[in-house]
Amino acid sequence: MPAQPQVLLAVEYPMRILLAEDNLVNQKVAKLLLARLGYETDVVADGLEVIEAVHRRRYDCILMDVQMPNMDGLEATRQIRAQFPDANLLQIIALTAHARESDHKACLLAGMDDYLPKPLRPVQLEQKLRLAGARVRQAAI
Repeated sequence: MPAQPQVLLAVEYPMRILLAEDNLVNQKVAKLLLARLGYETDVVADGLEVIEAVHRRRYDCILMDVQMPNMDGLEATRQIRAQFPDANLLQIIALTAHARESDHKACLLAGMDDYLPKPLRPVQLEQKLRLAGARVRQAAI
């Protein structure tokens, strides 16, 4: 008997995702992992581009690199939370190679909702997106 095909996470939790990452290799890896979950993803390379993208389009989730040129992910998150009235509906997940507890706290204090260490691991990414998708769904109710 053939195995049942797995339902893509994007079908279960449809979200418009913005990836904020300045490293091209990390961009490609993240886009590939997200595509495997069924997500199409917009990509920007710094915090200023994040702000511009959020002005142009509504996103449900931002995967936000913490260290980027021009404006880092912490400042971009603070500005998003301050500038957009419905920003509480937007899930922002920190991406960082720094896995210390103090780094995690700094992300949460800046207004990020969750935290993913780099390099990205498929299982962790799926878990965090599942949580973000559930929060987005709950906020829409």
